[in-house]
Amino acid sequence: MEIAAIRKFAAQARLETVKQVGKRGFGHLGGALSVVDALAVLYNGVMRYDSENPSWPERDKLVMSKGHAGPALYSTLALRGFFPIEWLETLNQPGTHLPSHCDRNLTPGVDMTTGSLGQGASTACGLALAQKLDGNGARTYLFVGDGECNEGQVWEAAMFASHQKLDNLIAFVDHNKKQLDGTTGEVMGMGDISEKFAAFGWHTLSINGSDIEVIKEAIDEALSVIGKPSCIVLNTVKGAGVPCVEEIELNHHIVIEGELLERAISECEATLIGLEGGELQ
Repeated sequence: MEIAAIRKFAAQARLETVKQVGKRGFGHLGGALSVVDALAVLYNGVMRYDSENPSWPERDKLVMSKGHAGPALYSTLALRGFFPIEWLETLNQPGTHLPSHCDRNLTPGVDMTTGSLGQGASTACGLALAQKLDGNGARTYLFVGDGECNEGQVWEAAMFASHQKLDNLIAFVDHNKKQLDGTTGEVMGMGDISEKFAAFGWHTLSINGSDIEVIKEAIDEALSVIGKPSCIVLNTVKGAGVPCVEEIELNHHIVIEGELLERAISECEATLIGLEGGELQ
């Protein structure tokens, strides 16, 4: 898919994510918005999958270890045809297929249940190793948050992946620099995350995580690496692409309703209209 088309897809996914959380009235909107662009690239020409057969054994798999970013993944899956887009209106409601955190038993297209931070890194390693043993050429893509990297389990997984030479594993660290209780610098400074993964034997890149073209180029580079896993640090802004959410200081989990919701939807729609009209290409 052309870069311009992926940008439009990302804008639509961002709008659907805002509407989803707005329908519920509250949720983890900031950290969902910051991974929309990377998801848009992956599901539009990178990942191998069949939306009509989500359990296809040879599919690529995605683990959203920062499971609270589920709404962004749900928007992406719905727009790619894994389930009716009307389901997005049921986020975290009784009887929903779309819980606040990802659940592989409830949502078509979700490959791993996540939400207990750190554990997704380990399960992604297991999936990638199984794919290696199967020899089917499939890959695993992992998303972890920068605050999530406080968890020791992330670094145990990093050691394991390097030792096992899991070159079919690509991890994305959403470096939006905020977590539940404040900035990552205030809570637990991580230093240079890219250098940390490199020290564990990974191929690493640190990029603008909101630039579709740059994300695509980074993934292409990672796909060419042999003998080691890859980590792409996505330098993002929490609430990315929706200015009224970006400017909220503590936007890990927010109430979004009334005027704020209307403004957020309006900003997303304006971006989409600009892309469709060629103004923001």
